[in-house]
Amino acid sequence: MRNKVMCGYQGWFRAPGDGSSTWIHWSRHPNQITTNTVTFEMWPDLSEYSAAEKFNAGSFTHPDGAQAQLFSSQNSNTVNRHFDWMLKHGVDGVYVQRFITDINGRPWMTNVLNHARAAANRTGRALALTYDMSGAPTNTLFATLTNDWRWLVQSGVPAGPRYLHHNGKPVLMVWGFFTDRTSTNLAHQIIGWFKTNDLQPVTLVGGCPWWWRTDTNAGWSNVFRRFDVISPWNVGNYTTSGTNKFASTGYWLADYTAATSAGMLYLPVIYPGFSWDNLQQLAPGTSLIPRLGGNYLWQQFYDAKKLDFDMAYVAMFDEVDEGTAIFKVSNTPPTQGHWVTYDGKPADWYLRLTAEGTKMLVGERPITSTIPITP
Repeated sequence: MRNKVMCGYQGWFRAPGDGSSTWIHWSRHPNQITTNTVTFEMWPDLSEYSAAEKFNAGSFTHPDGAQAQLFSSQNSNTVNRHFDWMLKHGVDGVYVQRFITDINGRPWMTNVLNHARAAANRTGRALALTYDMSGAPTNTLFATLTNDWRWLVQSGVPAGPRYLHHNGKPVLMVWGFFTDRTSTNLAHQIIGWFKTNDLQPVTLVGGCPWWWRTDTNAGWSNVFRRFDVISPWNVGNYTTSGTNKFASTGYWLADYTAATSAGMLYLPVIYPGFSWDNLQQLAPGTSLIPRLGGNYLWQQFYDAKKLDFDMAYVAMFDEVDEGTAIFKVSNTPPTQGHWVTYDGKPADWYLRLTAEGTKMLVGERPITSTIPITP
């Protein structure tokens, strides 16, 4: 994990014509996509995609009148394309999301994992898994997690040539250790099993709230200090300086000190901006955390380097639902609806910034508080 910056990879997008008949993570209505049903903020730039990777998006049209289209993560060529962008721009790799609520009866999620494994092997990118516990019923959570990990181990996934290892063990993130989502007993059960099971113990990264260190809920202080690596979720956490918003990072040093005292590594979460107006059906601009041309993202890399961190998690590679994507996004989205863009910056701008931020963290470029490249 040292000297690496990894991105989250949702891989959860589906479209009618990709082998299914539904819109998944593009629209809240499975069979139609309209301005009233869209659940994403940023329209992906599909200018490099092949015709077989594009799916017509209802009546949406670009400013030039052309039919607007979207992609499906089920297409192996699309996943390969994303990994090619990582290779070209120097992005180290991704944590592929594996959603507990979708494991049973949703083979498309495993298809995406298989596409990502093949693409990582081909491009030399690192790959690890994240179990996302969001919305999972607690009465079956432990069984679902452990049964799936056994199946993945038996299928050879963590033994793959590009699967990320640390201290001789495969890296696994389990995300969602929030006090209102599960009990301390269940949290301890999950952590203990993944760290010590007799099949394939892991280097466990725990995804938890950014306020973990000061949380006062009974018993949770011990839970938060049992991971091998702690990664507090910082997306949406910001402070205001003048008229601008910037990600809150002032607590990182205290976090790092507490994590080190508990014998854990510290994996900060860095994000480029945020918006989920369409997802939450809010008025345009209500939830927006502007990207400031990339300065919002760069300031976090700079703050991480000042603390001599040499690894980070960028949220996220393809998360257009909450406006945190760093992959190629269109600056000329459809005229219908409300969209967040890269404000005229090139489609690959945030891929480049992530790569440059990585270089700064690992000492391949001098520390600087200003973006060292031009669009």
